[in-house]
Amino acid sequence: MADNQLDLVLTGGTVIDGTNSPPQRADVGLRQDRIVAVGDLQDAVARATCDVTGKTIAPGFIDVHTHDDNAVLAKPDCFPKISQGVTCVVVGNCGISAAPMRLDQQPPEPLNLLGQQEDFVFESFDRYIEAVQTTQPAVNVAALVGHTSLRIKHMSDLSRPANASEASAMRRDLESAMASGAIGLSTGLAYANAMPAPTDEVIDLARVAAEHHGLYTTHLRSEFDEIIDALEESFSIGSQARLPVVVSHLKCAGPQNWGRSEEVLEAIAATAHSDRVHMDCYPYSAGSSNLDLKQVDERVNILITRSESHPEQSRRMLAEIASDWGVSQMDAAKRLMPAGAVYFSIDEQDMRKILRHPRSMIGSDGLPLDPHPHPRLYGTFPRVLGKYVRDESLLPLTQAIHKMTGLPASVFGLADRGRVQPGCFADLVVFDAELINDVATFDDPIRPAVGIDRVLVNGSVAFADQQLTGERTGRYLYGKQTHSTL
Repeated sequence: MADNQLDLVLTGGTVIDGTNSPPQRADVGLRQDRIVAVGDLQDAVARATCDVTGKTIAPGFIDVHTHDDNAVLAKPDCFPKISQGVTCVVVGNCGISAAPMRLDQQPPEPLNLLGQQEDFVFESFDRYIEAVQTTQPAVNVAALVGHTSLRIKHMSDLSRPANASEASAMRRDLESAMASGAIGLSTGLAYANAMPAPTDEVIDLARVAAEHHGLYTTHLRSEFDEIIDALEESFSIGSQARLPVVVSHLKCAGPQNWGRSEEVLEAIAATAHSDRVHMDCYPYSAGSSNLDLKQVDERVNILITRSESHPEQSRRMLAEIASDWGVSQMDAAKRLMPAGAVYFSIDEQDMRKILRHPRSMIGSDGLPLDPHPHPRLYGTFPRVLGKYVRDESLLPLTQAIHKMTGLPASVFGLADRGRVQPGCFADLVVFDAELINDVATFDDPIRPAVGIDRVLVNGSVAFADQQLTGERTGRYLYGKQTHSTL
């Protein structure tokens, strides 16, 4: 084989390279797991060629907000993600991570969103990395360490701040995880098991992440009336710990807060730390999590996705269940617990403003273990490209691709990812810009998107012709401090 022979050339496509640069007609040449040439490659010698004329070639999408920690191990084909063009998932969001964690009881909320007791077997973070590398899922994995997970591991009473010895144990675990290859710290301060933690407890841990060039992501202490105060807390943590901040699934939740997106975005712009603050969002006016009595509001439609006490009521609206039972929605919710829910509590116009903001990235926030998941699990990225780019012209295609690729690769420190440029890893998605669309719905959410032609992960084709190829070449992606060890 000639030294300059390529393994694969994608010919005739339109390249959007992930940097927000204009599209260009170009061929893309791959050798092993890397892109080695972008341009006119008609004279190149290649083992295989693939004509993608009329299609768009983009970097593989980076889903910056997932709860796939255990799903990438239990279902390593990662079909909900790979089928929509995602080649990398960031796990460990909202303060909950699979590692470092070992449980001797069923996981408390919200850790139960990640699995059952038997799924939490990674006492140390390097054991989790080893499991990812051994399993080799279809997508790449980068992982945050969850603050709530650290609290659950080291505290017997979660209704109070950590004491000195508990805080020290959490720091040691985070230090070890960051040294092993975690990319940062996440919090879920809105949840009951983390809310008692004072700001200083988080700053203490965030400083450890900062020492290893990590970042801080946060499910804010409030996404409702007190959202500005919650944002200010996150800015303070980022400023005092000296590390970048990513606000998770930024939204103005609850009808009383609809229309506040301008105020929220202005608050982000006004902080002295604004150049190091980003946010992620999903392109839907509804969120999903465990059923939370604090969010039961008769002005808000709530879809029950699962119920352990009344499984027959799954996939029904809470208002309908309450009417059938002749009780209030709050009383019905109490009967249904523990349960899962979709909350239609977001204003579409607020979501659109956040989605188009230049510092926002795309994250699905899907729950892979939910038997009736929010459609974002299967449809997030094609929905942006189909509905909001092509059909409604909310933002240009190049900017949307940048939000899914080059921007998150930069913010999360994913070396040589997120760009279609020589030297970068060959994580690629080929799609039809005229056809791409989400087809998953709230009634029928387990439906793969359309318009995705093929998906490559580290140079191997993982998805083509609307089906998995059987190739699984995903890797664990290490934090900045450990990039040199790869």
